[in-house]
Amino acid sequence: MGNDPGFALFPQTRHLRVQTRCACGCGSADFSIDAGAVAPVPAITSTRVVAEMELFGAGGGTVGEVLVFVTDGYLSRLEVCSWSDELRTLPDAHRILCSCDR
Repeated sequence: MGNDPGFALFPQTRHLRVQTRCACGCGSADFSIDAGAVAPVPAITSTRVVAEMELFGAGGGTVGEVLVFVTDGYLSRLEVCSWSDELRTLPDAHRILCSCDR
């Protein structure tokens, strides 16, 4: 846990802004970050997924996933993927993820 570079990304969340959103209406978004206000995580020097969570439907099957990307040490993208024709938005993903904790 303490050696996971993902934990070092948390201070960046206060400096994130949504730069662009996906035109299809899903919850995916690209971020901009004030690089002068917060340092990059040096252990992450390329683009990679640092967090992912599957989204499960009411029947228990996987309906999509949420991915968090980092590019060159900075949080760069949130992707909400749907594995069907039904569009998954960020509020949909939030409801599904929060219902897992109950």
